[in-house]
Amino acid sequence: MALPLSQNAKMVLQKRYLEKDSDGTPIESPEELFQRVAQSIAQADRFFDPKANIDKTCAKFLQLMTNLWFLPNSPTLMNAGRPLGQLAACFVLPIEDSMESIFETLKDAAIIHKSGGGTGFSFARIRPEKDAVLSTAGVSSGPLSFMSIFDVATETVKQGGTRRGANMGILRIDHPDIEKFITAKNNLTQLNNFNISVAITNSFIQALENGSDYNLINPRNGKTVTCVSAEKIFDLLIDAAWNSGEPGVIFIDHINRHNPTPQLGQIEATNPCGEQPLLPYESCTLGSINLSKMVTRGAINYKRLAKVVSDSVHFLDNVIEINQYPLPIIKTTSQQTRKIGLGVMGFADLLIQLQIPYDCEAAVSHAEEIMAFIADEAGKASAALAKKRGNFPAFPQSKFDKSTIRHKRNATTTTIAPTGTISIIAGTTSGIEPLFAVAHVRHVLDGQSLPEIHPLFLKIAKKEGFYRPGLIEDIAKTGSVQSIDSIPDWIKQIFRTSHDISPEWHIKIQSAFQKHTDNAVSKTVNFPAEATREDVRKVYLSAYQLGCKGVTIYRYGSRDKQVLNIGMEAQDPAKIAPRPRPIRTQGITERMQTGCGKLYVTVNADTAGMCEVFAQMGKTGGCASSQIEATGRLISLALRSGVKVDAVIKQLVGIRCPSPTWQNGKMVLSCPDAISQVLENLTESDYTDTPSMMGVCPDCGGTIAHEEGCLVCHACGFSKCG
Repeated sequence: MALPLSQNAKMVLQKRYLEKDSDGTPIESPEELFQRVAQSIAQADRFFDPKANIDKTCAKFLQLMTNLWFLPNSPTLMNAGRPLGQLAACFVLPIEDSMESIFETLKDAAIIHKSGGGTGFSFARIRPEKDAVLSTAGVSSGPLSFMSIFDVATETVKQGGTRRGANMGILRIDHPDIEKFITAKNNLTQLNNFNISVAITNSFIQALENGSDYNLINPRNGKTVTCVSAEKIFDLLIDAAWNSGEPGVIFIDHINRHNPTPQLGQIEATNPCGEQPLLPYESCTLGSINLSKMVTRGAINYKRLAKVVSDSVHFLDNVIEINQYPLPIIKTTSQQTRKIGLGVMGFADLLIQLQIPYDCEAAVSHAEEIMAFIADEAGKASAALAKKRGNFPAFPQSKFDKSTIRHKRNATTTTIAPTGTISIIAGTTSGIEPLFAVAHVRHVLDGQSLPEIHPLFLKIAKKEGFYRPGLIEDIAKTGSVQSIDSIPDWIKQIFRTSHDISPEWHIKIQSAFQKHTDNAVSKTVNFPAEATREDVRKVYLSAYQLGCKGVTIYRYGSRDKQVLNIGMEAQDPAKIAPRPRPIRTQGITERMQTGCGKLYVTVNADTAGMCEVFAQMGKTGGCASSQIEATGRLISLALRSGVKVDAVIKQLVGIRCPSPTWQNGKMVLSCPDAISQVLENLTESDYTDTPSMMGVCPDCGGTIAHEEGCLVCHACGFSKCG
């Protein structure tokens, strides 16, 4: 029987997951991928029972995946049964206040990124900027300077050719450098391989509520450096988030109140998207149940869901055994607590099938009911495994020791993680997010743009009789159905998109899932462009009061410096021509150091954006000069023909010549690479009136959605967390 895969799912699998030969040609089918993964993960049964029926377990795991009932995280799909064998997505590494610790961690992070994982760090133990360094009689450069080093290193390391590294950088609200940290990403050229979050404490919230000051504490000696207004710092945090969506926040005391192994230490950091708090050197294995497949005949099929939860816990526990960990200490630490994170995707699709609007109390009730059921069944499955395989090694001294719980295989069993690409494979909505768009534009390889409609909407539209030619194209212009008069109101209610839903409902749904989730919940609270700073403030405080472990917000268009169109007008490739160059343009010239000498790059813009690039290298003549001139002319032609700046950068970045060099701590590989760096810096800043292209997918030109702490393209599967 053929797999129920959409065209988008097949494209994502082919591009990112299927095993390829040396030429990049896939050498396995999607069916063979799932067989490879199931066969590999089933082998772990033999570690506990030499007579285990591996074929039976393999068939069980294969059914989970081929029915699209459950999918593991991307590293498991990519690497299970292959030589790399690194199957975990989430890692946290410690950073102590010493050069030795910082650079040892940097080395470990590079190894993890190379293996396909993402890393989280707390920089809160590093002494503040300008603090004394006794060993050299100098002064400290502070946490931000070291974050920049980690950022450059991450940019350099490619993850096995399939994934680029992502980081989470966390600083406590009571660190003396907190103001500099909060505003670090106001400049969008900095820390592009980091998500950043502020660790907010209960004492800070109390000071905020009381309108009082609080202490900033030097982590080197535990002494108070100064007292500052909690209101002032919170306003700064809100302003930064309103402007760019960062930093996010984690409620660190909420997290540690639910720390299952406090005897092993306090949790200080999370993975890159914030949903997985971990101890130093811990990893976590993640997977998600497709809730859209748990509905039969208009009702939730709890019998099927219970079986899927049980089999998924078995699968994830096996992954811990099969995993080829990137560092021995990570293997030891991970197997001591055996944390798994079973989550969900397709919640919005489930609500649509039940004809329940996302933004209503019935949806909140269903969220809590479903997650409570999953948590209970996951606990039972973990206990059953513990009876056969033993409790997780840290269990006897854990807080469970004084409770009625006697058997627990995994310190944690549930997490709501991002599902950007695996939800495309599963043909459903991301995580617990609302619909991104009822219709969107998919860009195909021949340059055409094809509008795609949500299959449930199309089915209802035809059944209810309001489908008409051109309807899909009309919806694709904005992605929303709310302004289309021919669509009945009850349909509009159940097909509300993320930007149709008020922030309070986003946070209510997140809180409902968090109540029954061991770890945390990855979700983005979407705001309209006209939202105020006070609106953001209310959501942050509401998230704290409702027991969330963190919150990420995104105000429509804020990070993109442009108003995004969810639908994009198709353009006839045969009619593309460069717009005329105006008589006057404005621009800047930047000097770049290359291995061949100083390169002067001039970038000019007209009222429509960047329109031309000139480059010249000192006194160089001959071939080098002519090739540089040709590069500039072709870039200019592309820009005036409507080619996105990110697409130009993508073609130039990383081109190498025999003489690379360094500038400002970053390697310049060639003249084309130098030009790409100039363009990237300009598109990531407020350069004249030129819009940034951050809202455009660099792979296909589709629209980027801000979901689950990540940037996700629903058209081609591109994702970037960090």
